[in-house]
Amino acid sequence: MDPYEKLKADIIKSIALPEAALETPPQITGADLALPCFSLAKKFKKPPAAIARELAEKAKPRGLISRIEATGPYLNFFADWESLGNLLLNEILAKKEGFGSGKMKEKIMVEFAHPNTHKAFHIGHIRNIALGESLSRLLEKSGYKVVRTNYQGDIGPHVAKCLWGLLHLGKTPPAKDKGIWLGEIYAEANQKISDNPKREEEVREINKKLYAGDPSLRKLWKQTRKWSLDYFESVYKDFGSKFDRLYFESEVEAPGIKLAKTLLNKGVAKKSEGAIVMDLKKWDLGVYVLLTQDQTPLYSVKDFVLASLQDKEFHPSRIIHVVGTEQILHFRQLFKSLELTNPVVAKKENHLPYELVNLKSGKISSREGRVITYDSMKKEILAHAIKETKKHSPNAPAKTAESVALGGIKYDMIKQSPEKTIMFDWEQALSFEGNAAPYLQYTHARACSILRKAKPGKCDARHLKEEKELLLMRKLLTFPGTVQAAARDLRPHYIANYAYQLASLFNDFYQAIPVIGSPQEKARLALVQAVQLTLGNSLKILGITAPEKM
Repeated sequence: MDPYEKLKADIIKSIALPEAALETPPQITGADLALPCFSLAKKFKKPPAAIARELAEKAKPRGLISRIEATGPYLNFFADWESLGNLLLNEILAKKEGFGSGKMKEKIMVEFAHPNTHKAFHIGHIRNIALGESLSRLLEKSGYKVVRTNYQGDIGPHVAKCLWGLLHLGKTPPAKDKGIWLGEIYAEANQKISDNPKREEEVREINKKLYAGDPSLRKLWKQTRKWSLDYFESVYKDFGSKFDRLYFESEVEAPGIKLAKTLLNKGVAKKSEGAIVMDLKKWDLGVYVLLTQDQTPLYSVKDFVLASLQDKEFHPSRIIHVVGTEQILHFRQLFKSLELTNPVVAKKENHLPYELVNLKSGKISSREGRVITYDSMKKEILAHAIKETKKHSPNAPAKTAESVALGGIKYDMIKQSPEKTIMFDWEQALSFEGNAAPYLQYTHARACSILRKAKPGKCDARHLKEEKELLLMRKLLTFPGTVQAAARDLRPHYIANYAYQLASLFNDFYQAIPVIGSPQEKARLALVQAVQLTLGNSLKILGITAPEKM
């Protein structure tokens, strides 16, 4: 049992209640946990304040609890920090990277990234991959076996537009970075095509021939598809993502056509103006088109096939699709359709929506060609990161600037809840003094610097009595619970918020309390190491490098 769970167990024993909905009280109370008595008013038929007073009078502090006091409708619990502090710090120093890890649980699939081949990998995709990778790491920390998958659009009109550009723009591929170049070709082709109906017809013809298996177009498609996929791999590497399975739209297209016709023959789907559809109006979900009038399969029926394929190949207990909010209706329609046709798989399906990433110029769009690509974004932020890193650490190794740049991008994409729109600001993302990755990284390096000067000895929390020391220990105590809550709610930003709060408390401690050479040196070194390990654990969940030197 981790120290926090032990503390809660001792509270329940002390007040003789079978369970208690505990919460962290305001810092001003000085208490470690509190029981709001509002929910008990109905059971005991008394005002909450009266219940709190009676419980306080009858309570018998046990174990890690030193005293219990009533304050209005709240019952406040004060820990015996000599005992709890030793238990907590010894737990962290013994488990190290394992501190906060949950018990083994079932298998979960997280499907994320989802770039389209033949198009740019832009800043909007970055929020997806940062969120998906941090969620995967969070679930692993919580105890789940995570299968990472990636469903990529490698066929369709966007591919035909890019191929049109390759055939008509007269551009020669560069020796390297061909995947990046393809995105540029797509953007230029898209602009030229949109101005000319004749060219739109040429694109439709390319798409038709490609689907029909035209040898020369298929050869060009395979070659250029590989260029995109090779480039995507370099992006995945930046984010520490290794996928267990890459799914492609091209592999579920033919099975999708077959499935739509099967559902029609079974009477589950029906014909509507020549198209095959699922009629979901009964559930206020409209009509879900599977096959168009010309028998073109839409991504609806492809996702049908994908759901069954993922379940068959990996047998996960849950499948989480990290996809933007603009697809909320699609997933509601998909899940309802699966419920009607494959209820076992339907129960496993989950959609984690996230909002867009904006800049001062507005929404990012690769369709219109006004796109902030990941490559250009990384280069610009890396240039700024080199300058910022030199200001704070003139002798820092070159790789430090890259870890600061990548950390800044990732943290800015994760620190807000998924349902909030991000206004990306590189100055904020690279700040060494605010709620940003470099601040957390610098704090971790600062703790490592202290530990290089002296090693912790046997921990004795009796020497940790300063308020700033207690605040740090209280924060450390909640890390395992924060991990479990974040995993339960699918919210990696809980960990980002926790890391920032822990770093802020540590820097307050660092500025005010001497460590090396103080009478409490050994105990304080143990506290510093506990912070360093826990902050490092937090950064690892977020996919951010925790440097030992900066």
